[in-house]
Amino acid sequence: MRNLKYSLLVLFSFLFLGAPSFAKDVERPKLVVGIMVDQMRWDYLYRYYDRYGEDGFKRLLSQGFTMENTYIDYLPTYTAIGHSSVYTGSVPAIHGIAGNDFEIQATGISMYCTEDDEVVGVGTDSKAGKMSPKNLLTTTVTDELRLATNFRSKTIGIALKDRGSILPAGSLANAAYWYDGSVGNFISSTYYMNDLPTWVKKFNKQNLPKKYLSQDWNTLYPIDTYIQSIEDDNPYEGKFTGTEAPTLPVDLKKLSKDQGMGLITSVPFGNTLTLEFAKSAIDGEELGNNPAGVTDFLAVSLSSPDYIGHRFGPNSIEAEDNYLRLDQELAAFMKFLDETIGEGEYLLFLTADHGAAHNPQLLKDKGVHAGYFHTSSATKKLNEILEKKFGHEKIVRKLRNYQAHLDYALIDEFDLDEDEIKTVIVRELKKMEGVAFAVDQSKVSESAIPHLIRERIANGYNNQRSGAVQYILEPQHYGGKDGGTGTTHGTWGPYDAHIPLIFMGWGVAPGESHRTVHMTDIAPTIAAFLKIQEPNGNIGQPILEVLESKK
Repeated sequence: MRNLKYSLLVLFSFLFLGAPSFAKDVERPKLVVGIMVDQMRWDYLYRYYDRYGEDGFKRLLSQGFTMENTYIDYLPTYTAIGHSSVYTGSVPAIHGIAGNDFEIQATGISMYCTEDDEVVGVGTDSKAGKMSPKNLLTTTVTDELRLATNFRSKTIGIALKDRGSILPAGSLANAAYWYDGSVGNFISSTYYMNDLPTWVKKFNKQNLPKKYLSQDWNTLYPIDTYIQSIEDDNPYEGKFTGTEAPTLPVDLKKLSKDQGMGLITSVPFGNTLTLEFAKSAIDGEELGNNPAGVTDFLAVSLSSPDYIGHRFGPNSIEAEDNYLRLDQELAAFMKFLDETIGEGEYLLFLTADHGAAHNPQLLKDKGVHAGYFHTSSATKKLNEILEKKFGHEKIVRKLRNYQAHLDYALIDEFDLDEDEIKTVIVRELKKMEGVAFAVDQSKVSESAIPHLIRERIANGYNNQRSGAVQYILEPQHYGGKDGGTGTTHGTWGPYDAHIPLIFMGWGVAPGESHRTVHMTDIAPTIAAFLKIQEPNGNIGQPILEVLESKK
């Protein structure tokens, strides 16, 4: 009996004390690469599909898992908010980035999303370096990776736009780098470092922007094969300063003499520059080969499609050529990842911060209901009406982000009835041509607005940084002047809010789902892959189809 008790004791000791030695190591990818294409409509995956090569977008679609119905779930649909929402799993109401620019409601001060006067540029003396993530109120999935590994993981953000690198990289990043056209280099700020790393200095010394701008921007293929686009010379596209028409080819060397190295952002070679810098970051920082054996994270945003789209619009040969070239750039970048990190050893996702509309004037000329909302004249009219009723000028500071911003100092000083002011604004906005809905932000839940739009208004409303009244324009309407060229974005419509989302690589099997998911679901999905906590303001849900695709 004694021997039996002893044997049982040994057995239980082995099972309980020895169990950790049998625990399976938590498996994670060596590197996560997030690629955001600034102003990529979902349908661009298929609009040019027949012209893509096998190793770019087609590889992502064939080897990855694509969520075909991914939507932005807030308003307005702008760049800074999109980058913040993808990486925080949250919305402006919580993460605080209420626009590329927004108003501090208590003071009326206009704030750029990443501006920070307490830091200075590194690699530049210009104002472009005075940037940081201080306005972001929540953590990002990149922050959570740093926290989960006791800061051993490396996280880096890269983009031509400061907001495209800083906001995804988060508050705890090792670095964020963006491009300063005034010096023609990638820069950072003292929020992250006091001097650029050697590999960044070496990259900048190559003077690649000058090299890329020494050539013409011509079509990649014969121009008569661009059948997905309207004729090259048309009234719906903007043109480069110094050119006579919005047509290709463009003599970039000539234009850059007057416009400087900042021109690179507005042509497809800006994508080339960004991805070459991303490769240098992987090599220079040994991303994906962390000596601590933990996962690293590289957040890359491709800014040039947005500049090109704004100028030329989605029906242009220039936009089509940009995506055909980007297809090749992505193919080369993924090949680099295969060779450097190892195929199947990295997890990559591709998405966008927003889409874009067809040019309203083009649609009007084709007989489609579309148009422009004259923001400046609407502001003037509202203030004239308010002055007659309340006896004070400029009660509405401005219309921005499709919101009316009030002068609260004036309202408080003269004890004006704020609720009555908002009632008048809502009533008058509803009368204006092109306005579908207008609503007091504090009464959104009571408004006779379709549920989907009502929810996106609520998600986008930050009470310290958003305007008092939200107005929604009719489909294919934008703030601007009649006959405006190019395009823009910012609305709830699917052309702005339906974005691509593809996961590929480590832990992902090929597949697709047509279930509706949201931009805010990306961060918790990445967190689930990495088995770390989701960001602290997250409202999204992990996408189970992607996580279970291997099972």
